[in-house]
Amino acid sequence: MPSPSGPAPSGRLPACPDEGAADAGRYTGAPRPDGYRAVFAVPEFRSVFAAHLLSSLGVVVCEIALSVLVFRITASPLLSALTFALGLLPYVVGGTLLSAVADRYPARRVLVGCDLLCALAAAGMVAPGTPVVVLLVLRCVLAAIAPVFAGTRAATLGEILGEGELFVLGRSVIRIVNQSAQLAGFAAGGLLLTVVSPAAVLALTAGAFLGSALLLRLGTLARPARDGAPGAGRGALLAASLGGARLLLADRRVRALLLLTWLPPAFVVIPEALLVPYAGLLGTGPAGMGLLMCSMPIGAVLAESLVGTFLGPGARTRLTFPMGVFAVLPSLGFAAQPSLGWAVLLLALTGTGISYNFGVDRWFVAAVPDALLGRAMTVMQAGRMTVMGLAMGLAGVAAEYAPLRVVMPAAGVLGVVCVVAVIFEVRRTEPRRARTSPGPDRTSPGAGARTGRTGGPDRKMRRG
Repeated sequence: MPSPSGPAPSGRLPACPDEGAADAGRYTGAPRPDGYRAVFAVPEFRSVFAAHLLSSLGVVVCEIALSVLVFRITASPLLSALTFALGLLPYVVGGTLLSAVADRYPARRVLVGCDLLCALAAAGMVAPGTPVVVLLVLRCVLAAIAPVFAGTRAATLGEILGEGELFVLGRSVIRIVNQSAQLAGFAAGGLLLTVVSPAAVLALTAGAFLGSALLLRLGTLARPARDGAPGAGRGALLAASLGGARLLLADRRVRALLLLTWLPPAFVVIPEALLVPYAGLLGTGPAGMGLLMCSMPIGAVLAESLVGTFLGPGARTRLTFPMGVFAVLPSLGFAAQPSLGWAVLLLALTGTGISYNFGVDRWFVAAVPDALLGRAMTVMQAGRMTVMGLAMGLAGVAAEYAPLRVVMPAAGVLGVVCVVAVIFEVRRTEPRRARTSPGPDRTSPGAGARTGRTGGPDRKMRRG
């Protein structure tokens, strides 16, 4: 792994300049690999990928181990389930009140610091005799840190890979890791808990966060903060976070893209949230329920991999609107109360809708000023997880009063209406030049500077 020898230049510059350990052997005149191979050809990204894999597995395993630990202490199904809910709800706190951290401080310092804080929180769960309320508070700490970490990492990918095609594919790899970590993490967590105690598993989780911090510290370059204003001119952290969120939401284009990022997952998660009672309705055993739970992530991983590998940038972008709508359509099939096999197929098809993010990622990073990019990515992640959590809760309430064969397809109907409305708004706010020409495909990391833009931090945001 490359060891940074000093800070990289500020701004959205080439992620791998002509000097430095991280770019040894690049730009030698040899043909550049295409697709995902080009992304993994960037040494810094390989470190980010390995770190994300470790921390993602750590989060999933931590959720399982903590849920089991809380249940063993309290014998309360409610408190045990609350450990999972607390993985979503604090996102809005971290994403809204701490988003300025992603732009105010150097990215590597933020990423490493977040991993170290997560390691400390996981280590605190291991201490013998820790009260349940403290365990739940520590779970909230992990969840509040998550959007800051995710937003900073997403903005950093623009500096490592450029804002063109490599950035889009890099974000795709991160999503593939997220979905794969659900599958591998649940399997690994369940297996570990059969041989060791929940506390031991939580200790391994703390080790995973430490490993991620080490990879990021040694494998990524030191870059200055995106918000280069002097300390006196930046204001308080809370005010900067809230002010950045207001600026983003006041921009009609950014607001439309945020809604396009948030709404499909909000409706997609509703049938997923009701899979346990649906499995009970079908009378399937634990194996059948496990198959239902795995179906959507499997569909997502397959779609991301195939679309990213076999389709070009133009084709992926053209899929954005159709796949955004398609993601919520399979829910309609649950009106027929399908058997296990058909339900698995519907859920897998739902998962394929994740491929609509390829186009959204490209449009979003082009619409946000450089100085707000970290905050924008943090707000995007926090908003997505928050609306998903709210949708899961509302789905549970609705299922208390209506049968599943009504609630699950109703989410599909409402989802189609909302997503189509947002798509029309995204099209109305599309820049005029994008309608007439797709523009250059800046796939090289060296094209990462926002060419053709009217300045990064100084660009005026469009109010609407």
